[in-house]
Amino acid sequence: MATLFTRIIDGEIPGTFVWKDDECVAFLSINPITTGHALVVPRMEVDHWIDLPDELCRHLMSVGRTIGRAQQEAFDSERIAMIIAGYEIPHTHLHVFPTTEMGQISFSHAAASVTPEELHASADRILEALATAS
Repeated sequence: MATLFTRIIDGEIPGTFVWKDDECVAFLSINPITTGHALVVPRMEVDHWIDLPDELCRHLMSVGRTIGRAQQEAFDSERIAMIIAGYEIPHTHLHVFPTTEMGQISFSHAAASVTPEELHASADRILEALATAS
């Protein structure tokens, strides 16, 4: 059975995408730790990130860095945090999000929900920063 993330990638479940290529996608979290929180997800279903093929692992990190730079520009954050936990969904994913202090780096701060309008507004800011960076 396909993971939740594969179903989002395949369009069965809506997602607010800020990146798509042949190997991975990035979409905004519906439970963001901070505004602009994105998930970088390989199209290949691999449960644990240490089991990723080397080239795909490098690509995910590169895309995560690109998204992070756009987030830093879009949200004027001091740092960009990344968490690779893997307990929530058995499909590797990088949590990449803007931060202003160490205390923000916790899933306990995740929003219970956000509106589609909030997600689209955040996505527009990231997409604009990605476009100007290219």
